[in-house]
Amino acid sequence: MSEIDPGAEDRAERARKLFAGPIAFLKSAPALQHLPSPSVPEIAFAGRSNVGKSSLLNALTNRNGLARTSVTPGRTQELNYFDVGENPLIFRLVDMPGYGFAKAPKDVVKKWRFLVNDYLRGRQVLKRTLVLIDSRHGIKDVDREVLEMLDVAAVSYRLVLTKADKIKASALAEVHAATEAEARKHPAAHPEVIATSSEKGMGIAELRSAVLEAVES
Repeated sequence: MSEIDPGAEDRAERARKLFAGPIAFLKSAPALQHLPSPSVPEIAFAGRSNVGKSSLLNALTNRNGLARTSVTPGRTQELNYFDVGENPLIFRLVDMPGYGFAKAPKDVVKKWRFLVNDYLRGRQVLKRTLVLIDSRHGIKDVDREVLEMLDVAAVSYRLVLTKADKIKASALAEVHAATEAEARKHPAAHPEVIATSSEKGMGIAELRSAVLEAVES
């Protein structure tokens, strides 16, 4: 049985208030020279092109149109920055381009890899990357490639299941256990996996707390 974190309840309330406060789109960065100054902690979101990343960001921030959901998976080829907090700015969320898009030209895939790899390796203020995994499909080989990229870059990351409302509870329990087993194989991975549903709000409060915990770590 895991120990109870005495600050967890306080952190959950602070996270709720923080995500209910000012959050705004800052900029899109197509290359590293366009990144904002590294003045506050950053939490990045990574995932396959149709994993529900934009929907999760919108649910997390309680704003419907903050992150644009695209009908064409893999359209976002830039790092999209969102400011959380205003006077003072507390931290930034970074929406990374989706990976694993089958229809993208090879040069686009190559550009994605360079941009993401350079960002992950060189960004001192990056506190954690949240890697989103579709509950219906579990971890795929393309996800493992990204986990290995994060391990090599020594970037702390955490696996987050999306669309948890789309499968039966028994199937979700199985994929949750399998995902945590995978996480234990990776040196840079957080051992606990969070299951979420953007539509039903499942796991969103827990994810907000996890983001704040990473920011403050």
